[in-house]
Amino acid sequence: MPRPIITLTTDFGLKDPYVAEMKGVILSISPNATIVDITHDVKKFDVRMGAFALASAVPYFPRGTVHVAVVDPSVGAERHPLLIQTKGGFLIGPDNGVLALGATNQGIEHVFRITNQKLMLPKPSNTFHGRDVFAPAAAHLANGISAEEFGLEIHRIKKPQFARIIKRGSMFIGEALYIDSFGNIITNFTLKELESLNIGTEAKAKIKRNKLKLRICRAYAEERNAKPLAIIGSHGFLEISVNQGSAAGYFKMKEGNSITIYHA
Repeated sequence: MPRPIITLTTDFGLKDPYVAEMKGVILSISPNATIVDITHDVKKFDVRMGAFALASAVPYFPRGTVHVAVVDPSVGAERHPLLIQTKGGFLIGPDNGVLALGATNQGIEHVFRITNQKLMLPKPSNTFHGRDVFAPAAAHLANGISAEEFGLEIHRIKKPQFARIIKRGSMFIGEALYIDSFGNIITNFTLKELESLNIGTEAKAKIKRNKLKLRICRAYAEERNAKPLAIIGSHGFLEISVNQGSAAGYFKMKEGNSITIYHA
């Protein structure tokens, strides 16, 4: 029988013992688990960045993998701990949007609130649900406890703006999901939106106050140096890029800024 896989995505960093505490809890309950760190360098409290990192990595793990994401600025407040069962595996974390992209892209099948205290650490703290709620839930799930045992099934999760795309007539309105170290503007559009607009080799876009046509390229080098282009990036999201330059600098874009695409 293959060893269960549990991934961790957090904004904890590695200076403090928090990640090690979560791993200790997991291994105490599920000693055969393989723990994979996706990242612990998410910008503090940046749910958007955590959601992007998780959604980018999830498709490349074996079916049945348990993914734990803890970017949780509202820990201890009115937000629910969730276990989401998808067509590819399981996602565990707070209902604040950090799971939304990964879960939606994988195909949500069932969503459960984690309320069964027998599957948590005794006396969970109000400030460290990563260790006391999410880590034990992941370990018990890896041990074969059925998802239904964790709590009541619900039918809606929080989808923040970055996980939504608005359709208005023949255009889609989305946003800059993430800006990477090259200055590529990674949007929340996927190939699905391009196909629904029948966009082939060229698309019109509105980026801040700029209205322009973008060539849909297969490689950055297909466009001239310093010229803007669009490309489906390695994580399946539409990117606005500048060949050998920074699109974010070119358009003066920040994460969360609106982007509109429509048929050329």
